[in-house]
Amino acid sequence: MNTITAAITAVGGYVPDFVLSNKVLETMVDTNDEWITSRTGIKERRILKDEDKGTSYLAIMAAKDLLAKANIDPLEIDLLIMATATPDMPVASTGVYVATEIGAINAFSYDLQAACSSFLYGMSTAAAYIQSGRYKKVLLIGADKMSSIVDYTDRSTCIIFGDGAGAVLFEPNYEGLGLQDEYLRSDGVGRDFLKIPAGGSLVPTTFETVKDNRHNIIQDGKTVFKYAVTNMADASELILKRNNLTNDDVDWLVPHQANKRIIDATASRMNLEDSKVLMNIEKYGNTTSATLPLVLYDFESLFKKGDTIIFAAFGGGFTWGSIYLKWAYDKK
Repeated sequence: MNTITAAITAVGGYVPDFVLSNKVLETMVDTNDEWITSRTGIKERRILKDEDKGTSYLAIMAAKDLLAKANIDPLEIDLLIMATATPDMPVASTGVYVATEIGAINAFSYDLQAACSSFLYGMSTAAAYIQSGRYKKVLLIGADKMSSIVDYTDRSTCIIFGDGAGAVLFEPNYEGLGLQDEYLRSDGVGRDFLKIPAGGSLVPTTFETVKDNRHNIIQDGKTVFKYAVTNMADASELILKRNNLTNDDVDWLVPHQANKRIIDATASRMNLEDSKVLMNIEKYGNTTSATLPLVLYDFESLFKKGDTIIFAAFGGGFTWGSIYLKWAYDKK
């Protein structure tokens, strides 16, 4: 039997219509366009304004986009993995609801949470299911409604995050394409530097936690930046060395879109020219679990069968890593 590898065979995406620009943020908090752009590379972000819609809506839209483009019957989906840090609710899996809503009623589903590394970890998980030989079609969705956990009076966080969703389909490949190697890591030292303090089992919701605004995301920006720069760059460099790849062998870097300076540092460590580094952070900001698939969605037309792509991400917790993947198709 030929060796099974897990390849991405289709991509979908969705972002809300409402654009929150730096100019608008200037009217909300003490900041300005030049300050935000120079420190993050972000010009605008998309916000899901509908109060009756959650992360599931974003995920459903991205999944439907993929299914329509690839002409996939949702009944063929074996598994749906929902990578998200902002599930619709603490109990009742968002992924299960999404699977039902898109008609993937033959699939089992669950949520995967590793902050901004959720989709990267999801790629590893989806690939393992495919390589097991038991499953033929695994739909991996990365989606987050970050506006639901952002305090728009906190300029250290509200300038960064946006809402969006992306989806990819993993299928078996017998040509040696798809996921080749991974280096995934985590370290609980990061627990206090990027978190939502209340609402979990450690600090349940009370009148006081709501009054004290402890249900929105907070971060120690300098510490997170330091760890992110070091670990994303280290992981990407290691995956190259371990697979005897040079910068010339790499066709594209698909990095987590948290901060342009972090992306630049990672690319510099890999000695990659700017044209190989894919970024859409200017348009969307940090959409957390959705950043990697949205990059694939925006730049899908550039990828050629056999291209070498390096993925890299860093998230709260801390979580981080890098994946080496060979692209499996030319866009029609």
